[in-house]
Amino acid sequence: MTSPRTTLSLVDTDPAELAVDAIVIGVHSQTTEQEAGSPAGALLLASGAESIAAAFDGKLTETLALLGATGGPGEVIKLATLGTVTAPVVAVVGLGPEPSGAAPAPETLRRAAGAAVRALAGASRVALALPLPDDADAPAALRAVTEGALLGGYRFAGYKTKPQPARREPVAEVLVAVPDAADATAQAEVTRAQAVAGAVRTSRDWVNTAPNELRPPSFAEAVAAAAREAGLGVEVLDEAALAAGGYGGILAVGQGSEAPPRLVKLTYTPQGGGNGKRVALVGKGITFDTGGISIKPAQGMWEMKSDMAGAAAVGAAMLAVAALKPSVAVTGYLPMAENMPSGTSYRPGDVITMYSGKRVEVLNTDAEGRMILADAIARACEDGADYLFETSTLTGGQVIALGKRIAGVMGTPELCERVRTAGDATGEPAWPMPLPDDVRKGMDSEVADISQVNAGMDRAGHMLQGGVFLREFVTDDVAWAHIDIAGPGYHSGEATGYWTKGGTGVPVRTLLHLVDDVAANG
Repeated sequence: MTSPRTTLSLVDTDPAELAVDAIVIGVHSQTTEQEAGSPAGALLLASGAESIAAAFDGKLTETLALLGATGGPGEVIKLATLGTVTAPVVAVVGLGPEPSGAAPAPETLRRAAGAAVRALAGASRVALALPLPDDADAPAALRAVTEGALLGGYRFAGYKTKPQPARREPVAEVLVAVPDAADATAQAEVTRAQAVAGAVRTSRDWVNTAPNELRPPSFAEAVAAAAREAGLGVEVLDEAALAAGGYGGILAVGQGSEAPPRLVKLTYTPQGGGNGKRVALVGKGITFDTGGISIKPAQGMWEMKSDMAGAAAVGAAMLAVAALKPSVAVTGYLPMAENMPSGTSYRPGDVITMYSGKRVEVLNTDAEGRMILADAIARACEDGADYLFETSTLTGGQVIALGKRIAGVMGTPELCERVRTAGDATGEPAWPMPLPDDVRKGMDSEVADISQVNAGMDRAGHMLQGGVFLREFVTDDVAWAHIDIAGPGYHSGEATGYWTKGGTGVPVRTLLHLVDDVAANG
């Protein structure tokens, strides 16, 4: 099921003269270091709004104040222009306090663009005249605005059988005002934004799809079809191939469901061989997680359709890789299973022989994600990789430790730092966490090489247990990072910024930034 797409283009026409349904400008709250003569709490129009302000005879901020505008981040106030400018509506989006001597941070612009475009649903054609610097920071700012606009306009197609009169259609076309619409660098950012945002939207679509419609075989088919169309190499291992290949972890988790497991491998080979480096992306694809025999509480279980958000992110990122064509080889691995309780389910106490040959004692069937990821990681290392990035909605411990917006990162310290830097650049924050020896000691098993979780079922350091377990399946010559997105992979609250309710697409943009980083810097 595909959500409607928003188109994007650049314009260098005076914003006051644009023939659009609405024009978006920015406003800052002014709470400190007031300009001389300005009352406390006055509003300051951001750059890009000059011609709009002139058309209102300098009374725009006064009007906004009367309407209760504060300039707070993401606040959107709409007012009729009454013919003062060509657009019938001006939408003013809050950018927070004016930065000292600099343009707003890219993430501020990204969230503002997303909030404004979402608030203007029902309009067909919208223009953004947000502040863009004219220095070295210009490409990052433009990237943020274009991504935010495309993602803020996202809406899952859904399953309603009757038209919803009050439901306004997402904005169909967005124009972004820039100094020079023909500038090659600016046009390159538009091309990238369309590919990246398209990938994020695809990831969101997969996560938001009802779990009865996206079980492992159908998920694998959907990813494979999209990948073939994009020109990627595709290999799909069904249950027979998984059994023949010795993928014990994937098979164990999937054996309780009538919908058998899959492993999808997607391959991108750069023209001319690229820079010689190889990147592996691995994503957890549990299409629904009941917890298996160690069944979860019923409350909130419906959100477990999102337990395949890691695989969705990796599959979608590979589609963008195919479009952007970086000079580095990239391979994606998507292990897929449905964790269900039945007479054929794997059990606590089982010992599973994994793809790597290691034997794992199962203590909790709800620690299933690490079982399928371990097999995929071992396969990725066997195939050959210099850098391995794995992402998964792995542990509730990530949410307890870092909340709903910040991912946890574990692995090779240097690579974890690169993930943190990429997260900061893309607005998908991540924080490096340790992998202590005492956590590994607590996972010693008396009957196997390792247990899935702490042998005493102690949840202390629960997020770290996941990372420690996965480390066992990474070969010594591969730099790796595990990105736990249990919180940021799915947004259950009201829409905010460029996030809508449901799948977020995290960390598609981080993975693509990392691929670019490896392509450029090794």
